[in-house]
Amino acid sequence: MIEKDQPDQPSEVSDETEAEAVEASTDAQIDDTQTDQPADGELTKLLEDARSKADEHWDQLMRTRAELENLRKRNQRDLENAHKFALEKFSQDLLQVWDSLELGHQAAQDELTDVEKLREGTELTLKLLTDVMQKNGIEQVDPDGEPFNPEYHQAMSMQEREDVAPNTVVAVVQKGYVLNGRLLRPAMVMVSKAAAPTIDEKA
Repeated sequence: MIEKDQPDQPSEVSDETEAEAVEASTDAQIDDTQTDQPADGELTKLLEDARSKADEHWDQLMRTRAELENLRKRNQRDLENAHKFALEKFSQDLLQVWDSLELGHQAAQDELTDVEKLREGTELTLKLLTDVMQKNGIEQVDPDGEPFNPEYHQAMSMQEREDVAPNTVVAVVQKGYVLNGRLLRPAMVMVSKAAAPTIDEKA
């Protein structure tokens, strides 16, 4: 004999099952969220690492600033010494000229000194001075007989001359000097000009 269908289970059982499933799903989500976030110990370690790197960078910055300051002071000191002792080499070369002049002066004090020897000593001293000047890039400007050059010559007067071309240096009143091509003092010169035309009074 066929039995009748059993009566349906109460709905409370179904509701409890669904509630348990929802709760389990919620707990899983919470666990996943907690897993993604670092623990307190890890945060502390990250913070300590960041502080350590910051301190290291700060030390490097301080050392770099100190090195730059030392370099600036050293360059300033070298520049001051360069200005102070720029003429050291030239001065050493001039000492021998100074010594020669002193010897010549002492010799001139003796009344029995031969004038010819004094003249020879003076010529040697002048040659020594010329050599020192040329060695240090200083040269004379002695333009006698050369065309007048306003960059290196200063005209003191003009002379009418028929034997030379106009604008020619006919006399050097004071020699000039240049240092490595740069003018130190212009040569003081007299310059020729064309003679004025004569007027025929009989015309």
